[in-house]
Amino acid sequence: MPGLNELLSSFDVEQGLLLPDSWRQGRTAYGGILSALGVAAALQAHAGALPPLRSAQVTFIGPAAGVLRFVPAVLREGKSVVNIGVDVYSDEALAARLSLVFGRARESTIAHDFAGPLPAGGPDAYRDFNMAAMPFAPAFTQNFQMRPAGGAMPLSGAEVPELLTWVRHLDAANVDPAVALIAMGDAMPPAAFSSFKAAAPISSITWNVELLEPQPQGEWFLLRSFSQHARDGYSSQDMQVWDTQGRVVMRGRQSVAVFA
Repeated sequence: MPGLNELLSSFDVEQGLLLPDSWRQGRTAYGGILSALGVAAALQAHAGALPPLRSAQVTFIGPAAGVLRFVPAVLREGKSVVNIGVDVYSDEALAARLSLVFGRARESTIAHDFAGPLPAGGPDAYRDFNMAAMPFAPAFTQNFQMRPAGGAMPLSGAEVPELLTWVRHLDAANVDPAVALIAMGDAMPPAAFSSFKAAAPISSITWNVELLEPQPQGEWFLLRSFSQHARDGYSSQDMQVWDTQGRVVMRGRQSVAVFA
């Protein structure tokens, strides 16, 4: 079972990739690894060093199965910001489209942070939960160590659809911190899954993230997702990621299809 480090060390944007089953979610690739590989493809294909990743917009279009081919293209390169698009093909069918923004730091008199305190204790305060052993769990969850830290649990019929869990990669040594965080950021089920009383299909449609710490440090990160609205088979969820120092390092929004 290749961890993130091994997977990325053999990734060649020119050759594409046959994703191992251990990084799949049913018949398709796990959205976090697909997004992380898209970022890695942009970094690998660019002629020079890119500034830090600031944001990513990902649209999941079709099943990402078979040989995955990544096609990055520079959309615009300015003094501060580089915009790169990455199309991901699955056996020649478009599977996902990424819009990535890399931005150099600039001097600014404006600095504030109203994120609030860490909404849980540190990872040592909680016990491991073997998500991969659950009957509904997709294969990719075996690549992470997880410790629930509050909120609800999947399939608990929760009235408040919130998931709050400390997560770390089992193997992300030598991986670019931003790429590792993207690969982890979607590791939990969509928050609406906590309102389910029985397993049913659920699928991400779009995922938009902003990296507030371009070089996030540490192994453990607290992931929170909250379904703010669900109706007509779609859920809109809000997402945050904290480090162990209590800093929000990433924010996100996700649109999810609900088949229940």
